[in-house]
Amino acid sequence: MKRGRILCVTSNFPRWAGDSTTPFVLNLAVDLQELGWQVTVLAPHAPETALRETLEGIQVERFRYLWPSKLETVCYQGGALINLRKYRVNYVKLPALVASEYFGIVRRLIGREYDLLHSHWILPQGFTGTLASRLFGIPHVTTVHGGDVFGLRGAVLTRFKRFTLRHADAVTINSSVTERAVTDIVPDLKELHLIPMGVSTRQVNADPSSAELQSRYRRGNGPLLVFAGRIVDEKGVEDLIRAVGILVSRFPDVSALIVGEGQDRPMLEDMTKRLGLSDHVVFTGWVEPEDVSAYLAAGDIFVSPSRKASNGWIEAQGLALIEAMVAKTPVIATRVGGIIDAVRHEETGLLVNERSPDEIAKAVKRLVMEPHLADCLRNLGYETAVTKFSRKSSAVAFSRLFEKMIGVKKRP
Repeated sequence: MKRGRILCVTSNFPRWAGDSTTPFVLNLAVDLQELGWQVTVLAPHAPETALRETLEGIQVERFRYLWPSKLETVCYQGGALINLRKYRVNYVKLPALVASEYFGIVRRLIGREYDLLHSHWILPQGFTGTLASRLFGIPHVTTVHGGDVFGLRGAVLTRFKRFTLRHADAVTINSSVTERAVTDIVPDLKELHLIPMGVSTRQVNADPSSAELQSRYRRGNGPLLVFAGRIVDEKGVEDLIRAVGILVSRFPDVSALIVGEGQDRPMLEDMTKRLGLSDHVVFTGWVEPEDVSAYLAAGDIFVSPSRKASNGWIEAQGLALIEAMVAKTPVIATRVGGIIDAVRHEETGLLVNERSPDEIAKAVKRLVMEPHLADCLRNLGYETAVTKFSRKSSAVAFSRLFEKMIGVKKRP
């Protein structure tokens, strides 16, 4: 069943097959296409990326915003917020990015027939999408992921956010904490929809590769802890490492597997050596997205120690911990942001306070000493993940919203 054509605009998207960029925008596009939508993705160009290509059946087009291409460094490799914080010169490049994105949208809306414009993140995509949709009269749905509403602050940026939220035809948020942040800016939005981003529900706990990974990384009979995600300050990996230091006295064979890459990895590896934990903490580096689930299933406990960052960023949803639930790995997570939507204390996981290695260590001890509790968390966590946070349920919810917005726009 053919439903319509969507122009999806995003600043974060895999630069090529197997890229380290989190693929949730690509996954949603693929799932929508399977439901009958024809999706074209517009994203910023970056060094070594193709201007046009097809990824997993999705037509991807990238707009240039600076020459030579080595200057196009605002997006990707952790995301725009991290790149702006790390390299202040990127702020000078923002006007070129925003203007080029806007004209990229306009050029495509002039040349082709699209039924709906879908923008990811309020700024800049939501803003440029709102301007273009008002010019062409095309319905526009903007999706708030969290970093855009938590990490971009100040009076001027808030005005841009308010304009975007008020003039988009519909706004989607991924968690209750994102919803509160949006309604703090615009309290009376009529078309505000909670649609979490989905994860794959493919079972991996019996995958032979998981058993091989467990055998490779487990120390004796000690618990194997797993973290997966960007290795940056706000993910709280430091607190997990310090928790391992606390646990060693009780469980000499405890080990932690840090899956992922990020700017804080060298600093955390040095800290691990200083604490004498090099035999207990392993940094795997970058792992292909399709292989991460095997690492999650290999762990005895998944730890999500996210914490609020100095720039206001908080974990808006936490997809990795939901993927761990699908893998039937018990979860320990901090009471931060949208994590509490998925992790209910002593039901689908254990919650601890942020920046508290002691509490993480106590929670690990509890799960090791109470296997019945671990089994309960494992089973209810899995049930919650597959029923409320699957890719299919997310795509279906977006599809219904898109059909509604197109229908509203077509009314005389």
